[in-house]
Amino acid sequence: MSTGASLAPPGRLLLIEDDASLRRFVALALEDMGIELLAVDSVDDGIAALRSQAFDLIISDLMLPGRSGFELVQALEAEPTLQAEARLVIFSAGLGAETRDRLQSPVIWRLLSKPCGLAELERCVRDGLARGAAPPPDAAAAEQAAIARFFGGRTALFQAFRLGCLAQFETDAAQGDAAWDRGDLAGLRHLAHSLKSVLLTLGHTQASELAKRLEDACAAADAAQAGALWPRLRQSLPRPD
Repeated sequence: MSTGASLAPPGRLLLIEDDASLRRFVALALEDMGIELLAVDSVDDGIAALRSQAFDLIISDLMLPGRSGFELVQALEAEPTLQAEARLVIFSAGLGAETRDRLQSPVIWRLLSKPCGLAELERCVRDGLARGAAPPPDAAAAEQAAIARFFGGRTALFQAFRLGCLAQFETDAAQGDAAWDRGDLAGLRHLAHSLKSVLLTLGHTQASELAKRLEDACAAADAAQAGALWPRLRQSLPRPD
């Protein structure tokens, strides 16, 4: 096994769309972007996919057979680990004022109106897959919650612990790369188990969830899932300021 660009595709996209012609349009639009695309035609199939593999971006229609896109949003709100760090785009022809009001949810990253042009779709996908270095807007609040929960409100103790962790994360990244290179899923599982707790203690809940998913994938000997999750977890490890 090897790390770097060959470890995983540039991005993994889940498309939930019951219109076969639109599924083909999206597939053709993205075929030169090196993106791994999984297209399903129902919310139930989309949720099943999210339970079994990690995605970077989700694009969903609203009007679907069975459960609607609104119910997908409710499911992601109720079970955040399903979405993890994937961004959700609602892609619909019915984005009037009332619908937009109903779609005021923190799990939704962007609304995209149908029909849209090729350039607009490509731009949305590229933006959705981009990950900047800046922390999320609520990072400070999450840190304060961690200080209160795990450190008895003692900020100095938290900062000392965090400083040690930042130095250790560089070693952890190297150890994870080495474990992946030699196909050592047991070693990668042990590392993920440790990172799960440390990241949660630091207030990095999404990264902690990634570590848990990696731990579970390694325990199940699912190399494909582990290969998708390890680069994302590695990238999520906090770095010195």
